[in-house]
Amino acid sequence: MGSLDYRALAVLDAVASHGSFDKAALALGITQSAVSQRIKALEDASGRLLIIRGQPAVPTGLGQRLIVHHRNVKLMEASLDIDLGNSVSMPEIAIAIDADSLATWFPDTLSALLAPPRCQLDVRLADSDSALQMVRDGSVFGCVAAESGTAIDAAAATSVTPLGTLRYVCVATPVFAGHWFGDGFIAEAVQLAPAVVGQHGLLARFLAEQLNMREPFPHHTLPVEAARRGCVQDGLAYGLMPQRLAAQALATDRLVDLMPGSTLDVPLSWHAWTLDTPFTKLLSEQIVKSARDYLN
Repeated sequence: MGSLDYRALAVLDAVASHGSFDKAALALGITQSAVSQRIKALEDASGRLLIIRGQPAVPTGLGQRLIVHHRNVKLMEASLDIDLGNSVSMPEIAIAIDADSLATWFPDTLSALLAPPRCQLDVRLADSDSALQMVRDGSVFGCVAAESGTAIDAAAATSVTPLGTLRYVCVATPVFAGHWFGDGFIAEAVQLAPAVVGQHGLLARFLAEQLNMREPFPHHTLPVEAARRGCVQDGLAYGLMPQRLAAQALATDRLVDLMPGSTLDVPLSWHAWTLDTPFTKLLSEQIVKSARDYLN
């Protein structure tokens, strides 16, 4: 499509990020007519539709690839500015991560990431399959995903780094356990007791492995780890909790392990585009270090 108009690519990126032409215009400080004209010029040059007009406006496959290219170029330009001693803008790097990692080890990465060289982090909550799809289509630079997630096409220029294992225990308050599981944590009781789950199916997997139970069971679905933990700690449900988060409550008998000695181990990996800039290199290094320091 000839030489790329990077000002127009910035507009394409803004439309995709904000979901509409008018919001992109407001963010860029230009008119909506100027946004439309630059998108149209890009589409005319490529001979392909780049944005699907709708609510929200979303990029096509080619549009997303051009956005990825534009973001990568911005990161490389910022890297050159560092080498040349120029003032550096703060490029944005988007990553996807699951709620349990965000609640446990990921905050340990922030002190290093928010110090120079600096970038703006856009952290998006997503389960493994959704996160891997985000990496595949280029909407995020990298993601934390369970090994059971859908693999990324090897042709995509990505690397995969094992992080360690996030270990879960199945817990409840003593009162809840006494009421619902007085005869033990058995399938008959599980089919009656309310559980709380995330969006990743881990409790169903735990029940299948430990009780050979594959039938539906009553449960509440809460995507945020802190909300699930609060639900369990308030005696409203039982559920899985990262072992290290549950450790203090178990030690002080505020929670009980419903199946002592039985855990669910979830291996995690870091999937990222192979883009060598100071920002992306530091991001990957700190994520791998913090995860390995925390995980089993």
